[in-house]
Formats: sequence, structure tokens, C-alpha cells
Amino acid sequence: MSGDESNIINVSSSAKEQIIDITENVSGVVSSHKEKDGIVYVFIPHTTAGVTINENADPDVKKDIIMGLEDIVSDILPYRHAEGNSTAHIKASLMGSSVAVFFENNELVLGTWQGIYFCEFDGPRSRKIFVKVIGS
Repeated sequence: MSGDESNIINVSSSAKEQIIDITENVSGVVSSHKEKDGIVYVFIPHTTAGVTINENADPDVKKDIIMGLEDIVSDILPYRHAEGNSTAHIKASLMGSSVAVFFENNELVLGTWQGIYFCEFDGPRSRKIFVKVIGS
């Protein structure tokens, strides 16, 4: 990354596991660039956090995602990772570290109910999200 601070979103989580809507933050980065159409790439440079696109109309969806991941990734297994946050690494891998979204006329092209979410699995922490705007 070039180090351009306008392409970095800072996020602070307040819980061990938290899903934070960053749609408006990403939209702000897109609108600050001269490109009107293209792709915006969102990358999470952390091994215990991820990013996803999902429903943003019902706040219970975020809680359900966390609950579902808790069910899939048990914290009672005999993990070997010394830091004790193996479940966070696994959940981050399941969510993924990046998403790409089209934009047209400086607006994100998302479905009616979609939002972009930063997924914290080892908080609370302060994190950086890298955003790259690519014009077409």
C-alpha cells in the first residue's frame, strides 16, 4: 500500500467478537477519489479479523453470524497455538481477508440489503483496513 492515509480506515472494536458495518467508510473513500466507475478492493491485514458482505437491514444478522461461527468453531478443542486465539484465526480464515465491490457514479453497487462488514474475532483492538480504488 502506498501509505496514502485516505485509503486506510481505522476501526476500533469494543468486544472480543464484533461485526462492524464499514459500508459508509468504504463509500467515503470511493467518493474522495476522482474515478467515477470501477472497483474498490477492501483488504484486512490482520490474521484474527476478516471482512464480509451481508445483510445490513436487520442488526440480528450480525449476532446470528457470530453465534453460527461459535457453533462451527469450538473453543474446547486442544489447540496448539501458544497465544490462545486459534478460534479467532480460524474464524478470520472462514470470513476471508478481502472483498471487491463495483462502484458506479461514485456509489457502491451493492444489493438492496447488503453492507460491508469488518469482523473482529480477537478484540477489543484498534485495526486498520486498506482500501484500493481502481477506476475503469
